[in-house]
Amino acid sequence: MSKNKRVIIAGGKTGGHLFPGIAVAQALVEKEPSTKILFVGTNTPFETDTLARYGFTHKSIISRPIKGKNIFAKTWSAGLVGLSLFQALIIIIGFRANFILGVGGFSSFALVLAGRILFRDTAIHEQNAFPGMTNRMLSQIARTRFISFKETKGMPENDTTFLVGNPVRRPLNTHQENIKPDDSVLDRINTDDFLILVTGGSQGAASINKAFTDAVAMMEDTSSLFIIHQTGKNAETEIQKFYDAGNIRHKAAAFFYEMPAIQDRADLVISRAGAGTVSELCIKGKPAILVPYPYAADDHQTANAKFLADQGACIMIADKDLTGQTILAAIQDLQHNTPKRSQMADTMKALAMPHGADLIADRILGANVSKKEDNVPA
Repeated sequence: MSKNKRVIIAGGKTGGHLFPGIAVAQALVEKEPSTKILFVGTNTPFETDTLARYGFTHKSIISRPIKGKNIFAKTWSAGLVGLSLFQALIIIIGFRANFILGVGGFSSFALVLAGRILFRDTAIHEQNAFPGMTNRMLSQIARTRFISFKETKGMPENDTTFLVGNPVRRPLNTHQENIKPDDSVLDRINTDDFLILVTGGSQGAASINKAFTDAVAMMEDTSSLFIIHQTGKNAETEIQKFYDAGNIRHKAAAFFYEMPAIQDRADLVISRAGAGTVSELCIKGKPAILVPYPYAADDHQTANAKFLADQGACIMIADKDLTGQTILAAIQDLQHNTPKRSQMADTMKALAMPHGADLIADRILGANVSKKEDNVPA
């Protein structure tokens, strides 16, 4: 393997883009500690705070999609693309990067394009079966493409396109200096508690928040429950007050940085069906109620959830059908049916693709790697 690699991981803003990049960075450092890594993306608090907790260096660039209601807005956006490309060139030269990996989000466009201009090695990772606008463009620019689904639109497998699945991050190393773990909420959970993890992703999900709290309000007995609820920033205070008023044991917060450890303990997960979330649940073998985000590009979350539901790995509830009653019925069915939860967990694990981060890291470091994951659902 190559030593002293200098790798830029570009993109982020949302967990669906950022966490696969973190997973690859962790694998790179484990395999070759001499590797230098720089994340380049936006200056959003979520992105900068998350990378700081994981101990990775970060720089931001100006990046905006080319969109707008009129020609003036589009012209302004196009001008910003030129500025972000100039910033990307300066960053690559200054960092002396020899590999640029784009993980999605518009900030990755300038870095991968600048990498090709400077004759650096470049790659992208696409998390979904239906690529977003940025990766659709970069698929024609980057030298290598890593895909998560066998049927990824516009990216058929070939000598430069590798089927690897979604990289899943390792648990947060809370022993790093200045890196503090989340509140010790897991220490407050009894061994016989039924732990429900509710999450709408890094931004939260209003429909899941409402339906779940409506379901809890209808429960006759919550004494055996402990609820960990990732609410999103806007709903944090309101949902905390709801649980406090009902004297329900819980931890509600806008975001949990140590989600892998929480997932490990959860008995049931209620969430959206983004590719990263689905990958993590499969690897960990977690029974789940999945509510696909109805406005995702090409409705890819419904495809993700339906694939798992058809195998018996999860319960899928369409967002339009999501109510307190529907989610309560699903919760009660699973809470009191241990064999069904075990069967769902086993099915999830059978569909897992756990080696994505390692395969991408091996490719970056120049190792001889298999063209695809050993266990990839068709």
